[in-house]
Amino acid sequence: MIKAVKGTRDILPPSSAVWNQVEAVTRECFESTTIKEIRTPILEETALFARGVGEETDIVSKEMYTFEDRDGSSLTLRPEATASVMRAYIEHHLDQKPGLQKLYYIGPMFRRERPQKGRFRSSIRLAPSHRIRNRPWWMPR
Repeated sequence: MIKAVKGTRDILPPSSAVWNQVEAVTRECFESTTIKEIRTPILEETALFARGVGEETDIVSKEMYTFEDRDGSSLTLRPEATASVMRAYIEHHLDQKPGLQKLYYIGPMFRRERPQKGRFRSSIRLAPSHRIRNRPWWMPR
C-alpha cells in the first residue's frame, strides 16, 4: 500500500473544517490590522535554504526535499518560510515602501523528520454550535 510521505500527513474531515476555520479567523484578525499576507512559492532554489540555515546542518543534509530540475538547477520544497519571505522582501524592494512592512504567511512546509508523538493534536475543537472552544489569546471572542 502507498502511504503518505514521512513527515507529512493528510488532513481529513472534520479536521479540515477546523483548519479552514482557524485560517479564516486568522486572516480576519490580521486584515483588521496593518499585517498583510504574503504568499511565496513552495519551490525555491536550494541555495536559499543552504545559506539561511547553514550548508552542513541536519536540515540541509537530512531533512530537505531537494531535486534537480530539467535545466540542472537544484530546487527544494520549502522547509520553512523565513528565507522565502526575506528573498521576496529583497527581490520586490519592500524596504522602499513607506512604513513598516508587517507580513504573515500560511502554507505547507516540507521537512523529512520523524513527527513527535502527539505533535499534531490540537486544543482547538469545533463545537456543535460551530464555535471554537479554548480559543487562543489572539482569536476574537
